[in-house]
Amino acid sequence: MSDYIIPAGFGEIETVEKRSRFIGRVWNVSTEADALEKLRETRERHWDASHNVYAYSIHASGAARFSDDGEPSGTSGLPVLEVFRKSGVEDFCCVVTRYFGGILLGTGGLTRAYSKAASLALEAAGRARMTRLLTVNLICSYPQYDRLRVELPRYEAQVDRSAFAADVELDLSMTPEQYSRFLPRITELTAGTALCEVSGEILRPVRIQTAD
Repeated sequence: MSDYIIPAGFGEIETVEKRSRFIGRVWNVSTEADALEKLRETRERHWDASHNVYAYSIHASGAARFSDDGEPSGTSGLPVLEVFRKSGVEDFCCVVTRYFGGILLGTGGLTRAYSKAASLALEAAGRARMTRLLTVNLICSYPQYDRLRVELPRYEAQVDRSAFAADVELDLSMTPEQYSRFLPRITELTAGTALCEVSGEILRPVRIQTAD
């Protein structure tokens, strides 16, 4: 289970190049069906546009598709896809809608305009890393829980499920590095009487922070 980068959310921007409007949109998608549905929605919304250029890439299947949608071959769909490839981003669908403004941009101008719209849309969406997390089962007494719960944020432990019966049972998720620090702390605080063990692992998105 390896890490990879995805759009953190939805991103949308609009730019103008020599009177042509370019509307770039980016979504996080996990299947080709999801990507094609976003394309369908965009085409339906912008039925009167000159072009709805798109590109998408799906991590699980390795599928990567693009279309120039009537623009000169190689000037739009592939440059949009390359923006994401160079950024290492997968599980995305990007559609750049163009309303022609009456002035020809030339092949180089088209490539720059579509690449710019895709890049700005990705910037607006942000990026997240699909990170391998351990799932951890923790069982402790109520007095122990009162001490342990303040420790969870210090180890960036996410509480996925909690149950309060004879004992307190928590399902947590955290990075392997945090778990290696968390386990000795739990052992110390409970004198080894709390049960804390790894039950599996998952991939979850963790937003990549950018410098202001």
